[in-house]
Amino acid sequence: MTDGHLFNNILLGGRGGTNPGQLRVHAGGIAWRKQGGGKIIEVDKADIASLTWMKVPRAYQLGVRIKDGLFYKFIGFREQDVANMTNFIQKSIGITPEEKQLSVSGHNWGGVDINGNMLTFSVGSKQAFEVSLADVAQTQLQGKTDVYLEFHVDDTTGANEFVGDENRPPAQVLLEKIMSLADISSSEEAVVTFEGIAILTPRGRYSVELHFSFLRLQGQANDFKIQYSSVIRLFLLPKSGQTHTFAVITLDPPIRKGQTLYPHIVIQFEAEAAVEGRLSLSEDLLATRYKDKLEASYKGLTSDVFIWVLRGLSGAKVTRVSSFRSCQGGYAVKSSLKAEDGLLYPLEKGFFFLPKPPTLILHDEIEYVEFERHGAGGSSVSSHYFDLLVKLKNDQEHLFRNIQRTEYHSLFDFISGKGLKIMNLGDVQTTNGVAAVLQNADDDAVDPHLERIKNEAGGEESDEEDEDFVADKDDGGSPTDDSEEEESDASERGDDKERPAAKDSKKEAAGTKASSTKRKPKDGDEEGSKKRRQKKKKDPNAPKRALSGFMFFSNAERENVKKSNPGMSFTDVGRTLGERWKKMSAEEKEPFEAMARADAKRYKEAMAGYKSGGPASTGGPASTVDSGDETE
Repeated sequence: MTDGHLFNNILLGGRGGTNPGQLRVHAGGIAWRKQGGGKIIEVDKADIASLTWMKVPRAYQLGVRIKDGLFYKFIGFREQDVANMTNFIQKSIGITPEEKQLSVSGHNWGGVDINGNMLTFSVGSKQAFEVSLADVAQTQLQGKTDVYLEFHVDDTTGANEFVGDENRPPAQVLLEKIMSLADISSSEEAVVTFEGIAILTPRGRYSVELHFSFLRLQGQANDFKIQYSSVIRLFLLPKSGQTHTFAVITLDPPIRKGQTLYPHIVIQFEAEAAVEGRLSLSEDLLATRYKDKLEASYKGLTSDVFIWVLRGLSGAKVTRVSSFRSCQGGYAVKSSLKAEDGLLYPLEKGFFFLPKPPTLILHDEIEYVEFERHGAGGSSVSSHYFDLLVKLKNDQEHLFRNIQRTEYHSLFDFISGKGLKIMNLGDVQTTNGVAAVLQNADDDAVDPHLERIKNEAGGEESDEEDEDFVADKDDGGSPTDDSEEEESDASERGDDKERPAAKDSKKEAAGTKASSTKRKPKDGDEEGSKKRRQKKKKDPNAPKRALSGFMFFSNAERENVKKSNPGMSFTDVGRTLGERWKKMSAEEKEPFEAMARADAKRYKEAMAGYKSGGPASTGGPASTVDSGDETE
């Protein structure tokens, strides 16, 4: 074979087989011989219908189509081989190879063409894949638009290499072969292994192996290998009631399970669970690489030992609870985020909501925070709870709902101490100004920020009546309470539907409220009770509060929503308005925002006159509080 060009390459045989060998191009045609000997495939140049070049992964492919319909594919050519062979083929065989492009867009729609015995699927002008119809064992029509192809299972070219048995199916054999060659498993012994660990995200029970350079989560259905270079922060946060402890591993890049990305691995340990043992580390490594980081033996709470070993191996820093304490002495406050109940941890440099969805918010990312009335867009408006809105600098918002009213001062003081901006009475003010008002106020002064929450909640302090809202007799308030339960039901109540109520019922409810507020105080609390009663008084001449742009939008569109959806509950009306507002563009919101700015100016001027003792206009565009939600 000296009168032609000789190349080492691979023949793509029928039914997916691949055979290494040598291809010879000469003046009479093309010949290919399998490595190690065997039958030679020869194609006379008179039988060649066309030749094509295609760039495939890591190589080039030469396609040879003969006149009787057969198609051969040879891969393994280098880029410099393409030019040399093209020139030689043109001179010796008299055919110019065409260049075809492979589609790598990932589209699963396109056109189908049959050329000879090859079925080609193309996306645009590029080929996505092609199959030999000689490999089709059965075909049939499924429905009216689908054609089903079934291929031969037994392949003599080696595709049935992965033969299974009753205990190990072929797929399991293939998986084991892939894992033995891929960088997934490791022959090195784990430094320490924690069995049966409860992981909340991604949910499941895993065996957690800590190796020298990576950690491995091995479950029944999933197996994750995470390099320590991806671990950017560790968190150790006890839950309320000290029943469990969260250990969180923050990753960048995150791990993937299906189509879901998990930037945080949330592990839940029992608070009192303890562990004792020895690390699989040599004395040399302990004395050099892990000096002052790890010790040969360990003993203590499982959560502490886990974080201690992981920190020593990965070098990641550990964040623990801050100086914040709730009214019950806990490290977090109960709240809800996106209909999921959980705990909001105020940390020294951010907020962390756990367990689901795990949401980490750094102080540097926050534009401002705002304390809001509880129940916006919900079924009830309660003065016993409030919501905390966190607005980020990238305009993203997080709304933490159902926080107990008793946690207000603890949260407010902590946020103020961190120098974050707080939205107070509609204006963005620094916490220094708000804190000064609180510190300089006397005992009879009213905290304007807290009063705003009370008034917007429609509680006893407000003399305005929400005509759309009727409290159910069996309304238990917010789904979050003072109990130490780990989880609460965040689903919508079935009795939240809007229903008619007579005015007598409202008067009766108002009378019940009034009688409950006139209970005789204890002797020791008489002075304090008087002050509280003074705080609850509202001057009827005080100006009505300014409404936001969303409130003007809700007042304008509420009746239209009700007419378009007869029988829609009060909760769903508020939710629908909130969703529509969120989807509106800035241009569509502008008329309502302009009304809000004008009303804010009216309120500011009226308040200035009211505080100076002069006449103040109490008129406002609306007297009811709309239960909409523009953030979720």
